[in-house]
Amino acid sequence: MFDALAENLKKLGYRVSCFDTAAEAADYIDVQIDGRSVGFGGSVSLEQMGLYDRLSRHNTVYWHQGITDREKSRELRRKANGAEIYLSSVNAVAETGEIVNIDGNCNRVASLFYGHEKVYLIVGKNKIAKDYDGALYRARNVAAPLNARRLGLKTPCAAKADRCYDCKSPDRICRGLSVLWGVPMTGEFEVLLIDEALGY
Repeated sequence: MFDALAENLKKLGYRVSCFDTAAEAADYIDVQIDGRSVGFGGSVSLEQMGLYDRLSRHNTVYWHQGITDREKSRELRRKANGAEIYLSSVNAVAETGEIVNIDGNCNRVASLFYGHEKVYLIVGKNKIAKDYDGALYRARNVAAPLNARRLGLKTPCAAKADRCYDCKSPDRICRGLSVLWGVPMTGEFEVLLIDEALGY
């Protein structure tokens, strides 16, 4: 299923690993990362995989998800951005290899660009689009509205979870867009392609 996408990602400089299930991918990551500082981006996929609990047993993991105290959340984001290893899901990936993410606080998109020894990107099969335009559309009109609804935000997209309204709401989470056209010149990136639907 992932042959063409995996090949295109490899041509762009990514290491690629393919898995039938999220459980297999979680087992793989748990073995790969040991005794390191690890940052997590906000991600339903990582939550569904149970990676925080698993990796926290033998790594120092920083994750702000579910933390309601604003200052504590901000501090965890800063520590995650400075971690040796970073894990994030993606909003969309094109079969041609472009990886698209939209962010509200922009800590996640910042970490995808620079600063870590290695970045792992988690991609469920539902995140795959045919081309760059399709990936951008998916990030804006599928992932962002569903995430806004999950977070209980007061935005037009959260009300219907149907599309982006390009709103100017104070709750808007579409504030930063990252597109990886290839692996950044520093650090190592590995994409985990999983043959299950994960996250939004």
